[in-house]
Amino acid sequence: MKTTFLLFFLIATSFPLLAQVEFVAHRGASYLAPENTIAAAKLGWELGAEGVEIDVYLTPNQRVVAIHDKTTKRTTGVDLVVSETKSKKLRKLDAGTWKDEKFAGEKIPFVEEVLKIIPEGRYLVIEIKTGPEIMPALEKAIKKSGKVKQVKFIAFNWKTILSSKKLFPDNDCYWLTSSAKALDSKIKECASAGLEGIDVNAKLVTADIMNKAKELGLDVWCWTVDNPEEAKRVADLGVSAITTNRPGWLREQLQ
Repeated sequence: MKTTFLLFFLIATSFPLLAQVEFVAHRGASYLAPENTIAAAKLGWELGAEGVEIDVYLTPNQRVVAIHDKTTKRTTGVDLVVSETKSKKLRKLDAGTWKDEKFAGEKIPFVEEVLKIIPEGRYLVIEIKTGPEIMPALEKAIKKSGKVKQVKFIAFNWKTILSSKKLFPDNDCYWLTSSAKALDSKIKECASAGLEGIDVNAKLVTADIMNKAKELGLDVWCWTVDNPEEAKRVADLGVSAITTNRPGWLREQLQ
């Protein structure tokens, strides 16, 4: 009887916690598919992630493309600087084969292509890798997509995240950091600037930081967590979203 009661208690107390934590697929389901591609984004949502995160840069011809690095070398084998290369040339590159032959032909996507496939009830997290100069082109693409309400913004660059909030006052905007020192000095400013929250390296998630954020009315996300024990730790502390390369698998491990 005691064993049955204990099991019921554990299930009853842990389920609400898991239910309130959302999973964001890091660069899409990047453990299984080539990061920042349409294939990875689709798979992220198919595996149950509430959100899919992509990184974006601006090309010289004012197109917003999804890629993490400043150059295309790591994910295409061809060394081009994204900010110096027109989108037509970038689009000729194969961004899938490096991961697996079955992804041969995957292109570096335009942000419009990713916006188009956001499922109903899910969202896209756009990490802006540049300064505010990208915002006019990004704003145009998002507003034209009709998916404005399904977009959230994150950025390390302070001016960029403030620009995002100014252009999209009704959208969630989170400042990114992996520095404890920077977080300590900037957390109050995040609140005063009207940002929804902070998105931090998981190692920065502590009871102290969670208490400070709560006092300031800030939400807390964290990245990049593929370890079940670490995911449970940050979930127990109260983060609302966990960014992971393995959204489907990690959720299963926590259940």
